[in-house]
Amino acid sequence: MSTPTQTRISAPEPGWSVSADVAVIGSGIAGLSTALRYVRYSADGRVVLVTKDRLSTGSTAYAQGGIAAAVAPGDDPVAHMVDTHLAGAGLSDPHAVHVLAAEGPDALRWLIGVGAEFDRDADGELSLTREGGHRTDRVAHAGGDATGAEIQRALVAAVLAEERIEVVEHALALDALRDPATGAVCGATLHVMGEGARDGVGAVLAPAVVLATGGTGQIFAATTNPPVSTGDGLALAVRAGARLRDMEFIQFHPTVLWLGPDARGRQPLVSEALRGEGAYLVDADGRRIMEGVHELADLAPRDVVARTIARTMAEQGTDHVHLEARHFGRATWEKRFPTILASCREHGIDPLAVPIPVAPAAHYASGGVEVDIDGRTGVPGLWAVGEAARTGVHGANRLASNSLLEGLVFADRIAARLAEKALPRPTAWKAADHVSSLADPGDSPRVRTLMSRGAGVLRTGEGLASLTEELGGLARPAVPVVPGVASWEATNLLTVARLVAAAALHRTESRGSHQRADHPGPRPEWRVRSVTVRLEGDTPVAADEILPPSLPTALAAELDTVSLPLAEPAHADPDVRAQFQASWSAPHQAHADLVRRALAEDLTGGPGIDVTSVATIPADQVRTAHVVARASGTVSGLPLAELVFWTVSDGALDVTRGAADGDAVERGDVLMSVTARTRDLLTAERTALNLLTHMSGIATATRAWVDAVAGTGARIRDSRKTRPGLRALEKYAVRCGGGVNHRYCLSDAGLVKDNHVIAAGGVGAAVRAVRERFPGVPLEVEVDRIDQIEEALEAGAEEILLDNFTVEQLAEAVALVRGRARLESSGGLTLGVARDVAATGVDYLAVGALTHSSPALDIALDLV
Repeated sequence: MSTPTQTRISAPEPGWSVSADVAVIGSGIAGLSTALRYVRYSADGRVVLVTKDRLSTGSTAYAQGGIAAAVAPGDDPVAHMVDTHLAGAGLSDPHAVHVLAAEGPDALRWLIGVGAEFDRDADGELSLTREGGHRTDRVAHAGGDATGAEIQRALVAAVLAEERIEVVEHALALDALRDPATGAVCGATLHVMGEGARDGVGAVLAPAVVLATGGTGQIFAATTNPPVSTGDGLALAVRAGARLRDMEFIQFHPTVLWLGPDARGRQPLVSEALRGEGAYLVDADGRRIMEGVHELADLAPRDVVARTIARTMAEQGTDHVHLEARHFGRATWEKRFPTILASCREHGIDPLAVPIPVAPAAHYASGGVEVDIDGRTGVPGLWAVGEAARTGVHGANRLASNSLLEGLVFADRIAARLAEKALPRPTAWKAADHVSSLADPGDSPRVRTLMSRGAGVLRTGEGLASLTEELGGLARPAVPVVPGVASWEATNLLTVARLVAAAALHRTESRGSHQRADHPGPRPEWRVRSVTVRLEGDTPVAADEILPPSLPTALAAELDTVSLPLAEPAHADPDVRAQFQASWSAPHQAHADLVRRALAEDLTGGPGIDVTSVATIPADQVRTAHVVARASGTVSGLPLAELVFWTVSDGALDVTRGAADGDAVERGDVLMSVTARTRDLLTAERTALNLLTHMSGIATATRAWVDAVAGTGARIRDSRKTRPGLRALEKYAVRCGGGVNHRYCLSDAGLVKDNHVIAAGGVGAAVRAVRERFPGVPLEVEVDRIDQIEEALEAGAEEILLDNFTVEQLAEAVALVRGRARLESSGGLTLGVARDVAATGVDYLAVGALTHSSPALDIALDLV
């Protein structure tokens, strides 16, 4: 991750300070959970938790619908992964989604253990409902439609009861501070607004600063977000040099209570949980607007519903549609949706008597500060979690009720990483040198109007270009602005608005919650590209990058071992060494590229899909398949097969291994069980089995040779007779079978063969030439006559390859060499003579046929 120019906003020097082991900025579900998890992982660690308002104020408290987790009987985390990917329009990060859904049930149970009380059914089980994009009931709720308030209550109570968490309220975070020695973030400046002994600008000092500052809804004229959601954490991060990612994907909640054409600021949310219980959207004439638009109709993902509402309003010249829920009846309204009922009545609307007027409003930022799977930003010492972070879970559009779960799951991961190694508290700090100008607070309403007009539900390139220019003008006020809470908040608001506009202008396609009227469809090449934004000085800079392979750490590490474990060659030429290091720095990425190319062979042409599976299998069907041995042998390639399934399913799968590479297996043994979408299983089947059967065939053949020479001291090894592009995999398969690898390529060892001898004018001359040019490289010489051996030894050969020698000749050569070099027998070898050859005392038997022509081991995929 790059670290662009660091800047800060104009503010007084800190007049006070407080220190801790971790500083958490933000008091929603993400911030509170991070603080609690950390002190429970750490025996004596202390946290300072900073919040902009009161501890109980923030977006979490306004969450109505609930928190999604696959805890119901018959539900499965894999199904949750599938729904998340479908909502994310192809851009969700596979590893992040996998982590979210797999760790989600335990996270929910932890929250219940902290004291959150969720609604229960008559049997005492969690009462679960369904929201947009979910294909089953998996959303837990509390107080009917007051889930966020109950979660906030429970977490706040737990934090207040923890003596190692110090709370600083009414504090606006300003900028990151740096350790002068390392450059890592070591705290942040903040302004406490008139509370107690700490007043004005101060500093919280800690070796880790976790941003949990929530979203950016206040950059729009109408939003569901509270007034504190002005993007302060994102602005702090980007000024500190962090990158933001996916900022163009602003989710507009489709059903926000319409309060009239002049309504501004936070608008009451009308949860899609109503549609989960059977409410539906209609236009002014009572026509259902979602019928025929999506297979889930009114429960389609939010981007689809918001876009349909926006188009309906544009076509009919209206500024709202209606949500029909009169058929619920009084009892359902009062028990299940008391908060929404009270909110409607407060604004003169009785949902038992009339349809509810609704319209889309800015709701959730799917992007945020770029972080890794454990919450680290690209700036050492700076972390981010919750809506402030871009984990990759949401992709181009957030699945309903995933945000609360994301805050819980990734808070736990951050806390666990921070508790692994206690870092010393900072004793010195410095601020960034470059000071940005402040925005005029009087321009904030203009910013919101411009953003709603130019970066709303439907966007155009012309509108976004105009928006970018106008926002840039507001960043250069004619008169210097005085530092203060209003100007700092206005600066953050404008900074984030400019970054969102830059990202939206850069993505020239429609995908998820980013809809361009001038580019109405998705572009396939943007399926694997993500937009980043950063500040260069005070200027937003947008760029797009190809998303790297997203794999679990354990699988990536396992795939790295599949490649040949080589030592760096001792070349004198530094360019050769650099090229070698670059080629082998991350083998799992090369394997991921190979798998994608292999899959492309099956999916090239036509619509680029498995047409049979798409035609015969529902998109959301999830099944389990067993990878089964149809013959006895030695298995190799299970990590590669898992990688194929992972790639096709975007990580929406669960894998259980029944064997390990190198194991002897019998006919009927289950090598691996994979639960995923049925379509994905069948699309991946052939590529996975091609690799697995081929590699297992090599391992099985190798094992036969190894067994044949057992007890002799000789070892079986391969050659470079491999299939193009598969050398690393085939040589790994040899290792699985108990063999060892000869040289991998032409540069990791010198091998003088007959043609080199002819060209150099003799064996000795060829050997000496290699030794002089590359003195540190292992040197081997191939000979086909006894009389060439002594000359090779005198010239410095470390290993002699005896090509097509008979058993008697091999014995003679062993006696002649007397241990002065290693000896290999190659050429003309068969299993029938293997033991006799090994008994001569040679060190190796080189069997090129292992990788060149071993038969495949019969392995199949069986759906359960």
